[in-house]
Amino acid sequence: MALKRPGFARRRRAAGFTQEALAEALSVERSTVVRWESGRATPQPYLWPRLAALLKVSTDELGELLVQPAAGPSAMTERTAYAMRHPLRADLMLVAELQDGMKGLAERYDRVPSVTLLAQAGHQVNQLGFLADGAPAGRVQRELRLLQADASTLMGQLVWDASQRHDHRSARAHYAQSVDVARLLRHRASEGHALLRMCHVALYGAGDYREGLSLALRAADTARSTSHVLTGLSLLHAAEAHAYLGAGQDCTRHLIRAERELELVTGSDSAYELSSPTHFGRLAGSCFLSLGDYQKAREYLAETAVQLRDRRKSRAIVLGNLALTWIREGELDAALDAFNDAVNELHGTRGGGGMNVAFRAARELRRWRDEPAVQEAQDHLLALMETA
Repeated sequence: MALKRPGFARRRRAAGFTQEALAEALSVERSTVVRWESGRATPQPYLWPRLAALLKVSTDELGELLVQPAAGPSAMTERTAYAMRHPLRADLMLVAELQDGMKGLAERYDRVPSVTLLAQAGHQVNQLGFLADGAPAGRVQRELRLLQADASTLMGQLVWDASQRHDHRSARAHYAQSVDVARLLRHRASEGHALLRMCHVALYGAGDYREGLSLALRAADTARSTSHVLTGLSLLHAAEAHAYLGAGQDCTRHLIRAERELELVTGSDSAYELSSPTHFGRLAGSCFLSLGDYQKAREYLAETAVQLRDRRKSRAIVLGNLALTWIREGELDAALDAFNDAVNELHGTRGGGGMNVAFRAARELRRWRDEPAVQEAQDHLLALMETA
């Protein structure tokens, strides 16, 4: 059978690895590497940083090696292909077409594993940079640059999620590129969004809560005159940073400010597509969980989980936090219900945030390790890690 990922196999050989040697270096079976190369499986997110280092490629390049052919340049439309040959002919119809393509990628983020979108998103970032460099000066070029900034932010989000929130360096590099372009354009909404994503890396990846707080406040200040959505979201994350730092009064103050901002959101907001009625409950629940107010945390998280039926990555995080709330209250049956629901969501999306919370909950379930239902739940999580 012909390899569906010949580039991955070539890179493995170029790096000096046989299938057996690569499997040994990663502590997996040789058959697992065979399945990666045949396109029948994709490496688990937690393996990405180590695998990229062994193959001497970046996380972005690893994504390109693993992507299915249909997601690459062959999917380019006739209009885009023409513009790539003649960038001076780029027009607003091309911009609209590229906007639709990026919107489609963003919408798929919460439904599918990020690894399946990486190469397509990376190709789009490069394509937009090339077109913007060669486009006629004026509105067309500005709109292409703005799309480039937004695509870089999405790319950072995908890279970080695909690495199970371990590849901070690559994510930050993409966000920094977005900030630079947005500042050049004086587009405060795009700049604020990229800063907010940097805040996520600090809070949920690096565990640097003071840096996360600083970035959240910078994002809020940047977006304040432009977007109630971004300002409100940034204040929510500032509240969460305060909660992580144990500053309950500051957390509550920022939650109140965030709620006021979000109440002012209208359909004309420049970041309206980022708005969701579930944001406040999701972040407030996380805040109260960190502060040890489990009753409030449970109320917010349980209600939000019901509302998030169509956003599976976010729902997995909420369910994982709900499981932690029940665990810390000593309610094993309710904890297991929430935990197993979270793992079920992760089987379809493999979201890095949800995976991290699920493993945290699994560790805290160990005090009941002798319970058969707990052993079953742990096996449920292990099965997730073993499946392609």
